[in-house]
Amino acid sequence: MHLAVFGGTFDPPHNGHLALCLFARELLNIDRFIVSVSNNPFKHKRYADDEHRKRMAGLLSSEINLTGCCSEVSCWEVRKRQSSYTVDLLQYIHSIYPHNRLTLLIGEDSFRTFNSWKDYEQLYLLCNIVVFGRASSIVHVPQSIIPQSNETIRFIDFSYPVSSTTIRELVASGQSIKKFVPLSVHHYIMQHGLYQLPALPTLSQAQKHRES
Repeated sequence: MHLAVFGGTFDPPHNGHLALCLFARELLNIDRFIVSVSNNPFKHKRYADDEHRKRMAGLLSSEINLTGCCSEVSCWEVRKRQSSYTVDLLQYIHSIYPHNRLTLLIGEDSFRTFNSWKDYEQLYLLCNIVVFGRASSIVHVPQSIIPQSNETIRFIDFSYPVSSTTIRELVASGQSIKKFVPLSVHHYIMQHGLYQLPALPTLSQAQKHRES
């Protein structure tokens, strides 16, 4: 069985994540996705707590499964309650599926810092690596982070101009995000009031505070 590992903070997941998974499944003949909710040590701030991120990742996984049952969510990284590293995740998955083929799906922006990842050389032994990004950007990836025998790495031209940062900013400014996230994720964000700025105190509240 061909397993693809797709990790992220999913804060929140968006249509770019969904499109990448669906594209990868058809292009790479993937049998099953493992969507892993991470505690990325390079992203210190979480805008939604772990429980919300897990549930939204579950919604992303369900959207993938609407086109064919082939996705599951892993919360192993979050349950560690500490910074997690991709090599640890891959070793864990490999211990569960020792006889399956593993492919790690990552974006070109993440791959640019690949040589700063913990024990990144081991990833070449644990899995194949597929990097998604704009063709014009991929050609400028530093050659120093690509092994001499690069049979385990494949670069795929893929561009979907949306980010979790943009979505959080749109929500905070009161703008619609419907066209950027799956409908189920949109409903969840609105239902739980995620990414909204704290309400400013009213004039009476401010006066009361000054008088206290």
